[in-house]
Amino acid sequence: MKKFIVKLHKNCTRFFTLHLHPNAHIIILNRKVPLVSKGGIFIKKKIIFVVILSFCLCLFTPAFAASAKSSPLKDLLCVVVLSDSVVTLDIGDTHTLFALASDGGKVTYKSSNSKIASVSAYGVIEAKKKGTVTITARRKKASAKCVVTVLETTIKLSKNSITLDCGEMTGVTASTSNNSTVKWKSSRPSIARVSEKGLITALKPGSCTVTASSDGSRALCNVTVAKPQITLSSENVSLYRGGTYKLEARVSSNRPVSYKSRKKSVATVSADGTITGVSHGTTTITVTVDGVSETCDVSVESPDITLSNDEITLAKGGSATLSAVVSSGQQPVWSSSNTSVVRVNKKTGKITAVSKGKAYIYASEDGAKARCRVIVADTK
Repeated sequence: MKKFIVKLHKNCTRFFTLHLHPNAHIIILNRKVPLVSKGGIFIKKKIIFVVILSFCLCLFTPAFAASAKSSPLKDLLCVVVLSDSVVTLDIGDTHTLFALASDGGKVTYKSSNSKIASVSAYGVIEAKKKGTVTITARRKKASAKCVVTVLETTIKLSKNSITLDCGEMTGVTASTSNNSTVKWKSSRPSIARVSEKGLITALKPGSCTVTASSDGSRALCNVTVAKPQITLSSENVSLYRGGTYKLEARVSSNRPVSYKSRKKSVATVSADGTITGVSHGTTTITVTVDGVSETCDVSVESPDITLSNDEITLAKGGSATLSAVVSSGQQPVWSSSNTSVVRVNKKTGKITAVSKGKAYIYASEDGAKARCRVIVADTK
């Protein structure tokens, strides 16, 4: 009596023993063979088919083998039966082939291209990349073949094109035909980066492509990081020295801006946009965010000065106080054209006659001047 022991792959929960009686009777010691293939479909029918076909072979093979005394003839009478002739798999899938030889000997398996699909000694096929291969089950000179097609992995993205503002984030999800793991990559990480989970972060204006890849397949998402729009509260500002103005900037992306003065000797600007006049002249304040800029022209004006007197006559040793109204609100600096005739306190505007003669008293503020003529007469 011939005995076949068929060991099934780890995915199978049982294995069975097949005895071939000299009278060609077949006994399956364990009838419960709940074998499961891809998708949960029972393939018990394939086992039954293999067993029945083996039974038929065994009815006739022993008679011929008995009459065949030479070993080559015995080899020719050996037949291999395979459970599948065509199999279609996704990359990463496995499938188990079952093969029986009519002489009860061990069957070997071989793949025509192991880079596409490999096969183990137990007939377990592993799909690796897109393509078609042939799995051959062989016993001596007998063989049976199974054509295996490995399908290309397809990737679908939740978004194929997105537009973001700088600093904005959004997630993109990917689904694959075989539930394989997806890897993410940005063509220009300086513009937009992507995490290992598909979270895209916009960094600066521009365009790039985010690629999801798996099993050699790719899917693309075009990413555009929009240029922010800046709106200023004013494009032209006039100030006097010491005067201030708060320049407001509204940005479409709500990102913080930076301020810069072209001529700090004319006007300065703080981090919050407060412009301060320094001296008369013109300058430009530039507001920038993410490489986009807007400007505001600033003019620091010379003030108007009005004196309380245009002319004063004093006796030698006499004094008087001049006052000035400055349009900028600043206090002027007082000076004398001839201190040997008349002197003046540069802060208060008090003048004192020194000797007979004439001189001018000036009130100055940021490039503007006003003068008062002073006549000093002899003491009577």
